[in-house]
Amino acid sequence: QVQLVESGGGLVQAGGSLKLSCVSSGRTSIYAMGWFRQAPGKEREFVACISWSGRSTYYADSVKGRFTISRDNAKNTGFLQMNSLKAEDTADYYCAADPDGLTSSHERDYRYWGQGTQVTVSS
Repeated sequence: QVQLVESGGGLVQAGGSLKLSCVSSGRTSIYAMGWFRQAPGKEREFVACISWSGRSTYYADSVKGRFTISRDNAKNTGFLQMNSLKAEDTADYYCAADPDGLTSSHERDYRYWGQGTQVTVSS
């Protein structure tokens, strides 16, 4: 059973940065990893994903150029570096793991999910 635990969320001013981490308790080095977010009153949406090897990444248009997804397979950890944060980035952020190992922006492709970490950006 794979468990994912996110950390690194918090309160930051607009224009600031945060780095989220997602630690896996299982062997997820061959899994693709994705980040999703859910703002209050809205549906969960895709943010970014990375293939098992790290060679392939994909971003939502809303975060492209500001967020960077990465991973350290030796430590079973994924990261989401968030720069130039905006008020509209405020949401609960979730990491997810996809056993297929390939990048996907679809929630249905991810089998394992973390509990989320809250990010609040003040304007």
